[in-house]
Amino acid sequence: MSPRRLFKTFAFAEMVTWAGLITALILRALDVTNITPIAGGIHGFIFLCYSATTIFVWVNQKWPAKVGVTGLLLAIVPFVTVPFEIAVDRRGLLAGGWRLAPGGDEPKGFVEHVQAWVLRRPLLAVLLLLAFVVVLFVTLLWLGPPIPKS
Repeated sequence: MSPRRLFKTFAFAEMVTWAGLITALILRALDVTNITPIAGGIHGFIFLCYSATTIFVWVNQKWPAKVGVTGLLLAIVPFVTVPFEIAVDRRGLLAGGWRLAPGGDEPKGFVEHVQAWVLRRPLLAVLLLLAFVVVLFVTLLWLGPPIPKS
């Protein structure tokens, strides 16, 4: 999977889960049903995955800090990850493959060495990343919602 495809996938998933969360909030407000914890959990998980993907693509594509930070911050705003993805794609910032993959560029610095390791051992890296995201996700669920219930 290319950096472009990976980023497009999670940008779209982030947008869809925002729609699900907002729908759940509306249904709760209308006293129809309360699926907010489920929709919120799914959205939170995809938010973390989108954030990790943004950082991974940012490093690979050598985005300026302004672009990478913008990509991360826009995940907080409903429905703007896809317009952001379209904008960076039009600017050519998603073009190309994994530059630190085997046979590619020599990694420089700690972050690029980590990314090169991930690209050389993708299955192990995905399992470790998934474990990390699950632990983080469970910790956040345990801590509870950001706004206490009244």
